[in-house]
Amino acid sequence: SFLRQRVGILALACSLSACVGTIGDLPSEEQQGGVIEPGTTIPLQSAYPRLTHAQWENTTRDLLKLDSSPGLTASFTSDPLGGIFDNDESVLQVTPPLWADYQRAAEELAAMILADPQMLAKIVPADTGQTVDARGREFITQFGKRAYRRPLTDPEIETHAALFAQGATVLGGDAFLSGVQLVLEAFLQSPHFVYRVEVGTGKPRTDGLVPLRGYEVATRLSYLLWNTMPDDALLDAATSGELDTVDGLRTRAEQMLMDPRAKDVVRTFHKQLFDWKKYADLYKDPALFPEFVPEIGNDLRQEAEMFIDQVIYEQDGGLRELLTSRTAFVNDRLASMYGIAAPAGAEFGRVELDAATRSGALTRLGFLAANGTARASDPIHRGVFVNLRILCAKLPPPPNNVTPLPPGSDKTTRELVDSHTGDGTCGAGCHSTLINPAGFAFENFDAIGRVRTMDNGYPVNTAAQYPLGGAMVQYADGLEWSQIIAESAEANRCFAKHWVEFALGRDAQPEDDSLIEKLGDSSRGGSSVKELLVDIIVSDAFRARRPVEVP
Repeated sequence: SFLRQRVGILALACSLSACVGTIGDLPSEEQQGGVIEPGTTIPLQSAYPRLTHAQWENTTRDLLKLDSSPGLTASFTSDPLGGIFDNDESVLQVTPPLWADYQRAAEELAAMILADPQMLAKIVPADTGQTVDARGREFITQFGKRAYRRPLTDPEIETHAALFAQGATVLGGDAFLSGVQLVLEAFLQSPHFVYRVEVGTGKPRTDGLVPLRGYEVATRLSYLLWNTMPDDALLDAATSGELDTVDGLRTRAEQMLMDPRAKDVVRTFHKQLFDWKKYADLYKDPALFPEFVPEIGNDLRQEAEMFIDQVIYEQDGGLRELLTSRTAFVNDRLASMYGIAAPAGAEFGRVELDAATRSGALTRLGFLAANGTARASDPIHRGVFVNLRILCAKLPPPPNNVTPLPPGSDKTTRELVDSHTGDGTCGAGCHSTLINPAGFAFENFDAIGRVRTMDNGYPVNTAAQYPLGGAMVQYADGLEWSQIIAESAEANRCFAKHWVEFALGRDAQPEDDSLIEKLGDSSRGGSSVKELLVDIIVSDAFRARRPVEVP
C-alpha cells in the first residue's frame, strides 16, 4: 500500500555519495545544538555512513534478539569495493534496487517476528493491563532507542505512535500486534537505522571539528570493535556521560577489545588487508603440484586466522610480530608443504617454523601461493603487494595491453622478469627500483610457497635492494627483507594508515597525517595492534567530525 511504501521512502532519497535531507529528517534541533535552522537543506555526506551488509546482518540479529543472523543480505544488491576495506563510506549508497531489498527484508523480518510468540516476547513490553496505545508507546520508546542507537525525540515518538495506531487499518487483525508489525517495518527501513547518524553537537570547536555526542561515539565504537549495534551496557555508558571523556572511552574500548566479537573484527581487517579471499579460488597445475588439493584454500585461511589471533591476542603483538613471528598453525596438508612434521592429535596444531627459511606473514604459504602463478613463482605480484599493502608506496597504474613474460627454458623466473621489465626495458623505473626487488626476496619459494633452492634447474637468487628511509637498503632474502620492513618507518606508518582508514570507514585525508605519523612512530616503537586501536578511538578523528557545510 501507499502507506507502507511511505514508511521508508527517506532511505531511497539518501545515498552516501550525495545525500540531501531537511532538518525534519534529522534528530531534533536540540540534539544538533540549535545551530542549523529548521527547514534548512544540508548535505549529509560523511555525516551518515551506511551500514555494510555484514553490519546490517549483525544489527538485525541483535536488535531483534535472534539466535543467528537472518542471512537476507545474500540476495541484496552487492556493494562495490571502493578500496581495500568493505566499509568505505564513499561507495556505500542506497540505490533503488538496494532500497527495494531493505523494504522486502523489513517486511519479511516483521512478519517472522509476529508469527512467533517467543520471538515477539523478546522485544515487546509485557502486557500489564495498560491500554493498547500505552503499551505501543512503551514499545516504540524502548525498541526505538535500540533501533536508532539513541533515545527517540518526542516528535519521533508521536510520529511512530500515529503509525502504530494505523496498524489495524493497514494490516488488519489485533490492534497491538498489527501496530507492532507496521512500526517494526518502519524502524527497519528508516534512514536512522540504515545509516549511522553522526551529526554531532552542531557546535564546532576552535579547530573546526564538531564533537560527536555520546550515543554517536557509542555507535562508532560498537561498529568498529564489534561490527554491530551498541548493546544496552554501551548505550547506558553513553547516557551516563562515560564516553564523553578520553579516560572513560579508553577504559570502555579496552574492555570491548577482549570480547570475541572484537577478535572477529581484527581478523576481518587482516583478511581484507592481506586479501585472504584469494585463498578460496587458487588454482595450481595438478601435474606439478598434486598436493595442492581444493581443501587447501580453507586450510590457508584457517592458518592465517589462527596466526593473527596468536600474534595480537596471545602475544599482544603488532606489525613487527606479524612480519617476523615463526609461530604457525598447521594440519597434515600444510605441514607437508612446510616440510615439517605434522602435529599429533589435532586437526590444527601449533608449530614453530624453520628460522632459516620462514619469518612472518610474507613467508607463509597463503601469501606466497596467492601471489604465485599456476606453475611458477610470481615476483611481480609479490612485489606489487608489498609495495601497495605493506609500504603504501605510490605506484602508477600498469599500462594497457601488458605482454606476459616470455617463455624461457634456460632462465630462472627472476631472469625472465628482469629481461622483460628490468633496467633497459620499458618497465625500468617502477619495476627495477620498487616492484621487482620487493618480490625477488621471495624467489626461494615456489608457486605454492614451498622452499626451493633451484628454479628451472638454476640456483635461485634472492638478494636485492630497495629505497627505504632515504637510502638503498640491501638484503639477502625474504627473512632479512621482512625484518627490514618490520623496522621501517614506511611500513609502520602504512600499517597505521590502514587502521585509520578501517576505523573511520574512509580514505585518509591530509588532516589525518599527524595522527598517522604518531601511530606509525608508536607501532615502530613496539605498540601492539590493540594499543593502536585504542589510540585511534580516543583521537579527535574518532571523537569528532568535520562540520557540515550549509549552502
